[in-house]
Amino acid sequence: MGKKGKIRILIAKPGLDGHDRGAKVVARALRDAGMEVIYTGLRQSPEDIVEAAIQEDVQFIGLSILSGAHSHIFPKVVELLKERGVDDIRIIAGGIIPDEEIPKWKKMGIEAIFGPGSSTTEIIDYINGIAN
Repeated sequence: MGKKGKIRILIAKPGLDGHDRGAKVVARALRDAGMEVIYTGLRQSPEDIVEAAIQEDVQFIGLSILSGAHSHIFPKVVELLKERGVDDIRIIAGGIIPDEEIPKWKKMGIEAIFGPGSSTTEIIDYINGIAN
């Protein structure tokens, strides 16, 4: 990653999905693992997410989507980062994403997708593994 110090990650709940318990659990686990976590709160637009990620100088964006809106949100976040010339923020996601879609999203730039049943340890290990 090239940055020294703590890993910085923005956890975002895009779209109209109002269920953020999982995002909060993950955010707390990442913080407890020594990462700096910025949680954007509910109902964030892709524009809000990208702007916050840039302003906060994060290394990762973690998108939590349970509503099925990932088909709209994922491409928009990737597109906005490209438009802003940002190529050093990695995107991971969690939520309800059909298994058969995962290869498409990885090809687009969503580096990892953690579905229901993924442990916080698995997420922490993944982030630590690619950040260092």
